[in-house]
Amino acid sequence: MRHSKPSLEIQVFFNTQEDTKANVTIIGGHGKVALLTEPMLRERGPTVNAIIRSEDQSADIMATGANPVVADITALSTEEMAKLFKDLHTEVLVWSAGAGGVGGPERTYAIDRDAAIRSMEAAQQAGIRRYIMVSYLGAGTEHGVPADNPFFAYAEAKAEADQHLRGTGLEYTILGPGMLTTEDEGGISVGVDPVYHSDLSSHTPRATVARVLTEVVNDSSTIGKGIPFTGGDTEIRQALAQAPSSSQRR
Repeated sequence: MRHSKPSLEIQVFFNTQEDTKANVTIIGGHGKVALLTEPMLRERGPTVNAIIRSEDQSADIMATGANPVVADITALSTEEMAKLFKDLHTEVLVWSAGAGGVGGPERTYAIDRDAAIRSMEAAQQAGIRRYIMVSYLGAGTEHGVPADNPFFAYAEAKAEADQHLRGTGLEYTILGPGMLTTEDEGGISVGVDPVYHSDLSSHTPRATVARVLTEVVNDSSTIGKGIPFTGGDTEIRQALAQAPSSSQRR
């Protein structure tokens, strides 16, 4: 769906005086997983730009060491996104945004499907090769979520977005963490059956998801893979190295 030309207001606040070239741009930079990921990435040296909706969130982003970028992704066309990514010198693009069940199905589809797909097309226009999608355990066309379940719109939107990403030619990784919790960071278990999970066995600490995302940014062995995982006992780097390709899993 083609968007009409919005009146744009994009603000970038650089947190450091070092090289302003952004290695990593995170869409949905104020999400709980993103806020845990940003300082982990900064510890490893890359500049990190966090795209957020409100300037009020900027202080939280700067506290992580990342650069706040205020922009409404639902209002940006593909071309406008591409320009933004270029202006930020993005090398790795991370999608960690989501409607979070707020605003009903229409907003869910607008963010989790439509804006996500535009970001992929924009990445291609901007010459970005690496794209990491934060999805969820069980995402896919056979997600198994009943149509009368409030989660259905999200499941459908993520299924379409993830499927589109697989066909783009981008060097993608799709992360599928289980039910998010506030427990401490730990190991993971990879290769869980990709069906709808709502039980305790799928619990995955957000801190663990953040660490997985941090590792994946620089792990070329995860390119072209969908990685479903939960909290577990295997060290993260070891688990990622052993993760099968999507074709092998199917």
